[in-house]
Amino acid sequence: MGHPRLTASIALPAVRGTLKADASLAPLVWFKAGGAAQWLFEPKDPDDLSDFLRNLDPSVPLMALGLGSNLIVRDGGVPGVVVRLGKPFATVERLDATTLVCGGGASGILVSSTARDASISGLEFLRSIPGTVGGFVRMNGGAYGRETCDILIECDVVLRSGERVTLSNADLGYTYRHSTLPEGAVVVSATFRGHPGEPAAIQAEMDRIAAAREESQPLRSKTGGSTFKNPDGHKAWALVDEAGCRGLQLGGAQVSEKHTNFLLNTGDATSADIEALGEEVRRRVKAKSGVELEWEIQRVGVAK
Repeated sequence: MGHPRLTASIALPAVRGTLKADASLAPLVWFKAGGAAQWLFEPKDPDDLSDFLRNLDPSVPLMALGLGSNLIVRDGGVPGVVVRLGKPFATVERLDATTLVCGGGASGILVSSTARDASISGLEFLRSIPGTVGGFVRMNGGAYGRETCDILIECDVVLRSGERVTLSNADLGYTYRHSTLPEGAVVVSATFRGHPGEPAAIQAEMDRIAAAREESQPLRSKTGGSTFKNPDGHKAWALVDEAGCRGLQLGGAQVSEKHTNFLLNTGDATSADIEALGEEVRRRVKAKSGVELEWEIQRVGVAK
């Protein structure tokens, strides 16, 4: 397919992990749609990532990919290098009675389950966020009244230059679903702190959260999670519903009947269908309520 913006002649540094050219991203994102990465890199460990970035031509774009839940990859694909933290980064270790050190590729389910087994409460909400630690840190991921900024002590990141630095919670400038993590930085680990709890009570809270999600969200569909941020004083789903968008379809994309802040790939949607549907919803909400909805889902790559 080729990316004319970047010449194929750029020499890539040697790696110890895996580096694939023209790697399809659709299987790796929840929407199951979109183009390929010019290169997909799965580092063996943080040093492998540091060495690679230190020696990578600074003009080559870089993007980190987690579980691909909160993401539209445009149909023309992603130029440059997409970094995916695989199994070597899907680790969670107990540091002390209330603290866990979590790899950037660890899922919310793994973190919350490990916290439960370690009698650490306060991390239950991560059970309900489909993503990895790296994504939570970047996006200030949250649910059910809690956010990443409530539990994060510090994180280790590899900067685009290859330099590895530790950033504190305060360094990340957290606001709603946003941090000031530098562009091109990859979160390789994060330290989360909760408080002492009883495993049975922690499990009960995780079950309550899971049941609430199951009841209200289209979890068995190809979706991207919450599409729009909740504007001040409003719920995004209610604004979408009031604008008459429940069940609205465009190509293979549809606004969920079950939860109107979720877009679905009903089968053969292109990423262009999904993004255009989101823009149409934004247009209708603005016309109906005057509120400008902001995308919560990240949209990356180039249109076909």
